[in-house]
Amino acid sequence: MKRLRNILLGTLLCGLLLPVTVKGAETNDVAKDSLDNKSALVAEAASEEKETVDVKGIVFGHIGDAYEWHILTWGETHVTIPLPIIVHSSTTGWHVFLSSRLEENGGVYEGFSIAPSGSRYEGKLVEHDAAGNEIRPFDISITKITLALFINSALLLIIVLGVARWYRKHPKAETAPGGFIGFMEMFIMMINDDVIKSCVGANYRKFAPYLLTAFFFIFINNLMGLIPIFPGGASVTGNIAITMVLAICTFLAVNLFGTKTYWKDIFWPDVPWWLKVPIPMMPFIELFGIFTKPFALMIRLFANMLAGHMAMLILTCLIFISVSMGAALNSSLTVASVLFNIFMNALELLVAFIQAYVFTMLSAVFIGLAQENHVKEKA
Repeated sequence: MKRLRNILLGTLLCGLLLPVTVKGAETNDVAKDSLDNKSALVAEAASEEKETVDVKGIVFGHIGDAYEWHILTWGETHVTIPLPIIVHSSTTGWHVFLSSRLEENGGVYEGFSIAPSGSRYEGKLVEHDAAGNEIRPFDISITKITLALFINSALLLIIVLGVARWYRKHPKAETAPGGFIGFMEMFIMMINDDVIKSCVGANYRKFAPYLLTAFFFIFINNLMGLIPIFPGGASVTGNIAITMVLAICTFLAVNLFGTKTYWKDIFWPDVPWWLKVPIPMMPFIELFGIFTKPFALMIRLFANMLAGHMAMLILTCLIFISVSMGAALNSSLTVASVLFNIFMNALELLVAFIQAYVFTMLSAVFIGLAQENHVKEKA
């Protein structure tokens, strides 16, 4: 009996302790699973953060200027062309070195470094004074846009001089040009006859060299900006400094060669006297218009070329942004992105010509207005 009682008591104790033991084990398993889930979520978040596409960096890295020319990335290898940095410091004088020196020395070389994101001089070469403040040196470095400008200008010279050489070797009545020479003759005659001659007027020959140069310079740079591989891909006309210089050239051509009638219409326009005295309202408006015309030329060319490049880059980035959204959505957006990019590239080819044509036409119109001579007929 005593043995039977001990067996029953032991069985009862095991029955009471078993749920407690199982519950404790389940609690530990739940805690462990919760910890594992949290670790998995943190790892997934870190992975997503790591794989997030830097759209801003891609877009502004392409359309912006840089001290090196990035060609491509092959795995972990970045293929770039280092460019010469030429700066003058107010304290240490002139410095000339390749941009690769900055990367080799942890981003700082001879006291110079690239200003980080968020800085006042973001992306520009700076030095620091004794107080640690960023200072911009006198910078005449050969940057990406500068190198692209040299390459495109050399290409334009080769084309123009090649066409001129053919005409020197072939008298006018000897043979008709064909192939590329005939194509260039068609272009030149179209701009000269339909734009320059009709807009400038009788004095068109004086301004034809500048206007033809402006057209082909803009057109070549626009086309080279659409080529995705070196030496293309740099958005030269999408840089406002380039379009500003072109606008200044038109401004000088208009105002340095303006006739007396042109200046008379600005300072004493043919309007009712009360719009001129005692408050020179109309002369002020006309004078203000001298500067707004080239400003409009500058902004129109810059904004149109910049917007086209940005649109194509953002459409391309959609492919990589949608990777984490699932195979179906990623495939759909990839097809849409490719189709829209093909359409945008075709459209940009048209825009490349249109913007060069519009800049030349408006410049010719402004020059033509400054060449007018109004002769009063005697009654």
